[in-house]
Amino acid sequence: MSQAALRSPPPSADTARPLGGPALTPMALVRAMVLAYQARGMDPASALQQAQITPAQLKKPGASITATQMEVISGAAMRELDDEGLGCFARPLPWGSYGMLARASLTSPTLGVALKRWCRHHGLLAPEAPLAAEVDGEVASIVLRLQRDPGPMAELCAVSLLRNIHGLASWYVDSRVALLGAQFPYSAPRHAGAYAVLFDGPIRFDAEHAAIHFDARYLSLPVRRNEAAMNQLLQRALPLTVRSYRRDRLLVQRVRQVLASRPQDAHNANELAALLNTSPRTLHRQLKDEGASLQRLKDEVRQQLATELLLRSHKPIKQVAEAAGFQNEKSFIRAFKGWTGHSPGDFRSQ
Repeated sequence: MSQAALRSPPPSADTARPLGGPALTPMALVRAMVLAYQARGMDPASALQQAQITPAQLKKPGASITATQMEVISGAAMRELDDEGLGCFARPLPWGSYGMLARASLTSPTLGVALKRWCRHHGLLAPEAPLAAEVDGEVASIVLRLQRDPGPMAELCAVSLLRNIHGLASWYVDSRVALLGAQFPYSAPRHAGAYAVLFDGPIRFDAEHAAIHFDARYLSLPVRRNEAAMNQLLQRALPLTVRSYRRDRLLVQRVRQVLASRPQDAHNANELAALLNTSPRTLHRQLKDEGASLQRLKDEVRQQLATELLLRSHKPIKQVAEAAGFQNEKSFIRAFKGWTGHSPGDFRSQ
């Protein structure tokens, strides 16, 4: 599987570009590919023509291309250069290298094992760009610590590697792996706004190293793909992107956790969606896909919090209401009666 299958952000709006989709992918990534051609003494004209990128567009500061154009230029460049690393590493990665890595991790029992294998094997191919799957408490990270300065290839190297492994992780478990954030070891580029399309969550630049971060519970999800699915993936021309996965197999758990840990900050769908780095519409749709609803989850979590506080503390009813995420005591009493048939005070005394 090539990095081209995982790098480009998915279409989300209409545009007049020749190859369709919105122009959201930074042209700077294409300019880095052109540098790889120049380093080999090769002409990128054919690849650029296939992607319908003109010389004027290539030179235009702040320009961008569509996901389809990025897919075409990446695939053409990798084949012509016979390098799926696109010049980012000390030695070329022949066509099929990333497919080999993906296949080598396919028999892993869980995503955590698959990612560790993938990172270890990638280090054998490109030792100057080691990747590591790390866990710190409830947060897992895929960390890229470059052992040499890639110069003008720095952005293409970090973005393509992290997008590649993120997309593959989602494919392995057949679930969108929602990111908590991403970081990069270079200053914010002119097109920094495009990173919100490439990566979920807050983006930090001028970091010590590149990394993506996500809920560590994803690591325990089982790998759901088999050899037949892998063969189909390797033959598929369409880009594999994280956002193509509507289902998030941890979403209900993540919603419960936020509602329980930050009830005062999640009074409505807008606030909760912001904490989960998604949109209210997407949140409601994905919960529906999981057979859940936000209101039902809120009621379950609030009832559990309120019950525990009533039975295990001497907090006044007003404080219990606030701790459970209610904005006033009256609405809490009304909700609690609906849940239990008793008022909070009667429930506590009984």
